[in-house]
Amino acid sequence: MTENIPPCPKCSCAYTYEMDALVVCPECGHEWVPQAVEAEADGERVVRDAVGNVLADGDSVTVVKALKVKGSASGIKAGTKVRGIRLIEPVDGHDIDCKVDGFGALRLKSSLVKKV
Repeated sequence: MTENIPPCPKCSCAYTYEMDALVVCPECGHEWVPQAVEAEADGERVVRDAVGNVLADGDSVTVVKALKVKGSASGIKAGTKVRGIRLIEPVDGHDIDCKVDGFGALRLKSSLVKKV
């Protein structure tokens, strides 16, 4: 167990505790990964998926919600697996560039995917 557990970044509570890889605040219920908070503090852009996992280039993700795509008769179904994502600077909220098997290249929002 780590000797110096950081205080909660939301409410500054000092009574935080570790639970597996997360640090949890008992007062506000906020959960976070300490290394990700340090990266955000250093000015690095951190992209998170729909459940809060940190995404990186080359990760595999699953679409969590059925998506309608302009110019296509069929959209992308929930549960579709996307391999080898590439993180980009946000364009209209879309911050993932990828190729979907059987569909082609497109951009996704990180809030609509979950890390596998």
